[in-house]
Amino acid sequence: MTHPDAPGPAPDLTLDGTGLLCVTLLLRLRKEIKGAAPGTVVHVIATDPAAPLDLPAWCHMTGHTYLGPVSGAERPVYALRLAADALPTRADAPWHPATP
Repeated sequence: MTHPDAPGPAPDLTLDGTGLLCVTLLLRLRKEIKGAAPGTVVHVIATDPAAPLDLPAWCHMTGHTYLGPVSGAERPVYALRLAADALPTRADAPWHPATP
């Protein structure tokens, strides 16, 4: 996790999830990162109050690295780094692993 005062790594992708509930946000995040290279840094703009809990939990479940909140942003922004060996989730239910 980054230091709370650190700006964090610059994003390769930014997802604006302003106004989205976390389930919808995760569905959109899942779609946006499809095909992105491992190591890609993603900034997620998320106004849902559950985002600071849901995003790290989702990263833990899938294997992506949660980098923490990004300081200095006008809106709440959270950073994550995509993993090469991340577990896929269901297209209709981002909290559930995809079945082979």
